[in-house]
Amino acid sequence: MLATSKVRMTQVIDLQRKVKFDIAAIRAFAASLPEKIPQAAGSEFSVAFISDDRMKQLNAAFRGKASTTDVLSFPFEAEPFEPETKNLGDIVISAEQARKQAAENGLSLENEIKQLILHGVLHLCGYDHETDNGEMNALELELRDTLDI
Repeated sequence: MLATSKVRMTQVIDLQRKVKFDIAAIRAFAASLPEKIPQAAGSEFSVAFISDDRMKQLNAAFRGKASTTDVLSFPFEAEPFEPETKNLGDIVISAEQARKQAAENGLSLENEIKQLILHGVLHLCGYDHETDNGEMNALELELRDTLDI
């Protein structure tokens, strides 16, 4: 009998049509992150690119804010009867906001997207820049340097 193990895989899907980018490069970057962030080692997560209109709906529904945002993170919460999982959760990114911010920040669209994914993963790992006295921001800047983004 052959032993099988579940292959952990980060999924990246593009559910919008307005902004074009190199999804293969973004998939490769996202797949590499769990091994470069100690808190995410051996885990998986999903990234979905959505329209700005859809992001406004999600931001209103989950954060009570009637405006768009660039990235939202949804940590995975296992049910008590489920075995331990290495699924961190889901990240959604407004491709339109990413394009706008890339232009504002003088970055390529690809690097802006990579920064948003990194930001989302750190949230999935439990960091919260709104309450942690700068810990998440410091780690994010360090990782941006390490990852050359």
